[in-house]
Amino acid sequence: MSTGTWVLFDLDGTLTQSEEGIWNCARYALGKMGYAEPDAATLRKFIGPPLVWSFQELIGMSEEQAIRAQGIYRERYNTLGLLENRVYPGIRYALRCLKKAGMHLGVVTGKPENATRRILEHFGLIGFFEQIVCATDNKADKEQMIRKALPEGVTDAWMVGDRKYDMEGGRQAGIHTLGVTYGYGSEEELTESGAEKLARSPREIAEVLCPGTEGVSGAFLSMEGLDGSGKGTQLERLQDTLERYGYELVMTREPGGTPISEKIRGILLDRENVGMTDETEVLLYAAARAQLVREVIRPAVRDGKVVLCDRFVDSSAAYQGGGRQLGIERIMEINRPAVDGTMPDLTVYLDIDHRKSLERRMAVSEPDRMEMEADSFHARVEEGYHKLIAMDPGRFAVVNAEGDRDGIAAEIAEKVLARLRMLEMED
Repeated sequence: MSTGTWVLFDLDGTLTQSEEGIWNCARYALGKMGYAEPDAATLRKFIGPPLVWSFQELIGMSEEQAIRAQGIYRERYNTLGLLENRVYPGIRYALRCLKKAGMHLGVVTGKPENATRRILEHFGLIGFFEQIVCATDNKADKEQMIRKALPEGVTDAWMVGDRKYDMEGGRQAGIHTLGVTYGYGSEEELTESGAEKLARSPREIAEVLCPGTEGVSGAFLSMEGLDGSGKGTQLERLQDTLERYGYELVMTREPGGTPISEKIRGILLDRENVGMTDETEVLLYAAARAQLVREVIRPAVRDGKVVLCDRFVDSSAAYQGGGRQLGIERIMEINRPAVDGTMPDLTVYLDIDHRKSLERRMAVSEPDRMEMEADSFHARVEEGYHKLIAMDPGRFAVVNAEGDRDGIAAEIAEKVLARLRMLEMED
């Protein structure tokens, strides 16, 4: 194991925002044992210290009662609670920057090892860490755990955490300490317990520990589908998932996404503009796209964020190239200067028969100018998408959009997260 610079992270309140699961499980255990539900201030103190200590010191249980309460707590936690959790936005960026700077990362937490590993695996974080040290036998001596986590001969190491236990443990172990104020401890608690430096956001961790290191790139995702394919619903579901996994998300749409592009969108979808020529339509879409690429997509990806776009150039290729019969290749050529090489890292396509999708769409609202087209138009659009997928199958994740919403959302999440993790590991 290497002896370069090591950075050890606490879990709850530092890597993940875990209060939802912890508080639900604490309430569950106390209710099962006949105790009244504690107030919010008391519940907040459950985050950080070992459970047995919390039940004894915060609730007034005997050691025997506290051990029993811990067992009841874990009944729920091990099945539900550990995934009632969120990775802090910016943590993934910080971890990637630290790894890029050549640092070695570990986790030191008062949680049991099984739960810790399940959380890190579920949220796709485990690959960042070379060492994971957890509490054993209801004991979580941070100093000893830190010493256990570090290889012999390490001379430069940091403990990063949100509570005094992390700062005190780091200081006692003879390493540097970085307190994070976005977690569950206060700035006063962290400084009084020995924090050498503070980070007020996950991104600041990288700024403090590896200043000057070039940042890492984000990713560009798009979602495509016929009108009525359920795209709006699935975009919302995917947004929630990605934010829960700690991705810093930028949501946008086509046409639109910038003040200029939104004005163009109004022209394109206005039902009064029935005299618009096909060529005008194509060029307006490309103009809106050119602005979006340069004003939103590229800057966000350069900043390490994930852009999720409702439609992109594939829509033009399918609707104007296929539906308007202008030719897919011609549409892509017209859009070449607009996108200028900026293409999605992954495009989710919701696959559904055009008749079913149009029935769904008409059932919920009045059709816009594009949706008023004949059935043959929408059939050509569907065929256009299938041609695009055949031309570039590696970029598309095709999902059957005729199933139930939960199943569709789960399949989309699995495919998108797999691609994002692959991109992260390429740093």
